[in-house]
Amino acid sequence: MSYTNVLVEKKDRIGFITLNRPQEMNTFNIPFARELNDALWEMENDPEVRVVVINAAGKHFSTGISLAEFKGKSHKEYREFIRLMDEHNHTIAKMKKPVIASVKGLCLANGAGLSFACDLTVATEDSKFGTTAINVGLICLGPAVPLARCVGRKKTLEMVLTGKMITAAEAERLGLVNRVVPKEQLEEATLELATQLAAKSPLALQVGKTGIYAMQDVPYNQALDHLSLLFASHCSTEDAEEGVRAFLEKREPVWRER
Repeated sequence: MSYTNVLVEKKDRIGFITLNRPQEMNTFNIPFARELNDALWEMENDPEVRVVVINAAGKHFSTGISLAEFKGKSHKEYREFIRLMDEHNHTIAKMKKPVIASVKGLCLANGAGLSFACDLTVATEDSKFGTTAINVGLICLGPAVPLARCVGRKKTLEMVLTGKMITAAEAERLGLVNRVVPKEQLEEATLELATQLAAKSPLALQVGKTGIYAMQDVPYNQALDHLSLLFASHCSTEDAEEGVRAFLEKREPVWRER
């Protein structure tokens, strides 16, 4: 598939999606949102890809939805438009492959939501995060969903209702970022994490991500039972047996993905 607003590349079992509207600070518009979502599904369905990285061209990861989009739409048109702006949040949660956000510069509003929705995030020391839509009379409700799953209700309300930006260090403390690195080390650190995951059993990665997402909305005991069943099923797969056997035989495993 051909893209303009994102760039797609595959290397060493890692799929890279680069947000490619640097002149517009990688803001979301309709073509951008559609291409991002299409690229995510392309990576999910590509058997050569085990891990997906979302990075950005230019100085900033993304500063949200383009304000030029907020005019001249009917209520029905806004419903369809906002559904498209939020679609990546659904897609990433449905994907079985881990998705890593590689963040630099400003990561705001819908751009912050994209980072929050990714399974893991690596960020530069000077990057800033914020659900800032309220500062222009809007409100970050789509980004609030993955945000709340990471930080809880009170901090979500504070961030969404004040629109205050936070540093990468604060984002890491809150659990929104996994690693904070110097600006010049972002690509290296992201690649290191992606390579580490790509070397794991693809089947185990899929089972792990699916199970952890599935347990979020169910009672504690039900979640334990569900994940126990998932783990029991995984234990009987060839990859599980190969992983244990390779460890005991002190050799690298050969994953069969079944």
